[in-house]
Amino acid sequence: MKKDYYEILGIDKGASAEQIKKAYRKKAIEFHPDKNPGDKAAEEKFKEAAEAYEVLSDADKKARYDQYGHAAFDGGFGGGGFGGGGMNMDDIFSQFGDIFGGAFGGGFGGFGGGGGVRRVKGSNLRIKVKLTLEEIANGVEKKIKVKRKVQAKGVTYRTCPTCNGTGQVVKITNTILGRMQTAAACNHCGGSGQILDGKPAGADAQGMVMEDETVSIKIPAGVADGMQLKVSGKGNDAPGANSIAGDLIVAIEEIEHDTLKREGENLHLDLYISYPEAVLGTSKDIDTVTGKVRIKLEDGIQSGKILRLKGKGLPSLNSYGNGDLLIHVNVWTPKNLNKEQRQFFEKSLNDENFSPKPEKSDKSFFEKVKDMFS
Repeated sequence: MKKDYYEILGIDKGASAEQIKKAYRKKAIEFHPDKNPGDKAAEEKFKEAAEAYEVLSDADKKARYDQYGHAAFDGGFGGGGFGGGGMNMDDIFSQFGDIFGGAFGGGFGGFGGGGGVRRVKGSNLRIKVKLTLEEIANGVEKKIKVKRKVQAKGVTYRTCPTCNGTGQVVKITNTILGRMQTAAACNHCGGSGQILDGKPAGADAQGMVMEDETVSIKIPAGVADGMQLKVSGKGNDAPGANSIAGDLIVAIEEIEHDTLKREGENLHLDLYISYPEAVLGTSKDIDTVTGKVRIKLEDGIQSGKILRLKGKGLPSLNSYGNGDLLIHVNVWTPKNLNKEQRQFFEKSLNDENFSPKPEKSDKSFFEKVKDMFS
């Protein structure tokens, strides 16, 4: 089981963005590979801290993590989901290296001795995927065509003359504390340590071309409208032989169902029945996200009655089990009566059997609402 991100960084949920950043910097310096050469346990703690920071430093990811926990980032997406899971050292150095400045001499950019070449990461791509409630209930695999920027076939690169292939330039500044050494990504090569040497026809100034690719996306059951998933490595490529591709961010858009309304994992259905059906009782076929079910309505059922079908809602991302389907019974009162129908009801006006006789066991509307959320 994964550790709590707040516990990893040693902070509480109310920590500010600055406190999160400070806590991550402290942990990453403590477990940095340069300080702990060959220590696999320290390397794992270093990765854990980076994963926690990737999520908690992003307002959207943090909100989803606070609501769903680690389940928000599960689902079989490349690189461990759409959070920080599965990050490797290159991911960490390329994304978070600037948070350390000159803490490790030649700069926080790679393994062993500092000053390693920074692997440039391509930009992310974003798409929307529309899902029905049925697809959300069962999980689904979608094949989506995306237009990605990739390195052109035949493109070549050479060592950057400005940084001599290190990807960094070092500056020494005189301060009141003495001479300080800092490192920054090379502006000439963007930190990749390489510049374009030769490009084929049709490629842009960086040796890149646009290509269509069909990406298979496995979407877990129970996702919600507005949730974002990440497919690692399916964004744009970056120039350079040592570059890594960005990610494909998938935003979930829920298609409104004709009859079912969602509330978290629970579903609601308004069921309208006729007055004779309410008096005599009846059976009804009900649409659920897993198919039709037949329910029996007792004779004399009252409008406002709520029937609960256990487990007929949506699966929970955060835990096992499904929500429920709540059926709200509404007795439909006819507005246009013929003469005989009107005469029947006029005779029934003073009939004692038609007088309302609510029982103590009959709950009020507010009690029913309270029960729904208890």
